[in-house]
Amino acid sequence: MRIDKYLWCVRYYKTRSVATQACKKGQVKLNGAVAKPSREVYPTDKIELRKDQIIYQLTVNDLPPNRVGAKLVDIYRTDTTPKDAFAAKELLKYSKDYYRKKGTGRPTKKDRRDIDDFLDNEQ
Repeated sequence: MRIDKYLWCVRYYKTRSVATQACKKGQVKLNGAVAKPSREVYPTDKIELRKDQIIYQLTVNDLPPNRVGAKLVDIYRTDTTPKDAFAAKELLKYSKDYYRKKGTGRPTKKDRRDIDDFLDNEQ
């Protein structure tokens, strides 16, 4: 089975074309080497993919006949992603919490006061 089809079947990507694009960008590695979308996947292969700032590590247990339901995904793969990778994503979410969106205009008077207070406390 092709690696892009496998990643789509085990629900890591919403569409097969998105999985293909991830392979073309070099975000998917098979047994330590960057994989093209047409690369064949076999049981016991190790896949490493980068998605949403997290590097997922999984082992292929079996090949699904077609796209499977979310409850059946664990039959076909074993997820060995370290837990600290998910914790890093949580910290990244909190750091982006206060970030001003582009195009929202100049900082308000309250924003300037908050910035001044932050800079004064830092010194």
